[in-house]
Amino acid sequence: MTTQLADIRLLLLDVDGVLTDGSITYTDTGEQIKSFNVKDGLGIRLLMESGVNVGIVTARISGALGHRCDNLGITLVFDGTKDKAKALASISASTQISTAHIAFMGDDLIDLPAMTRAGFAFTVADAPDEVKARADMITDLPGGKGAVRQVCEAILKAKGLWETSISRFLS
Repeated sequence: MTTQLADIRLLLLDVDGVLTDGSITYTDTGEQIKSFNVKDGLGIRLLMESGVNVGIVTARISGALGHRCDNLGITLVFDGTKDKAKALASISASTQISTAHIAFMGDDLIDLPAMTRAGFAFTVADAPDEVKARADMITDLPGGKGAVRQVCEAILKAKGLWETSISRFLS
């Protein structure tokens, strides 16, 4: 598994249930409110700073997601995408990164087509059994509660970049 993780050049993330706990709150005016985990955000930044790109593939469209991606510097965003396998193929072609070097992190049945075609599949601790059975790695944490951070750390450690990534915090 470490060798596969070391070869990852792009991490694609679902949003609801991965970057969030899966809850969607609506205001009286119909605006969506989502909560994102700051630890996941730092993990994403560390991964991107080390040269691993991060993108989003999600079926929903959300203004909150746009703000979060802007904050993190994520520019590869496929939202409103129900065919995640097609999105994976398109991203692979446009970035010229083979699917063998792309990891996909999903949490539910809609993510399986991309997860099973990516070079490495991550899922969260609270994913359904059908999704867990097809994942290469299951996080210890549920979606929205640091699971993405765990994945980012695993990739950085497999690449031998973890100590370099955190060195600025230790000096």
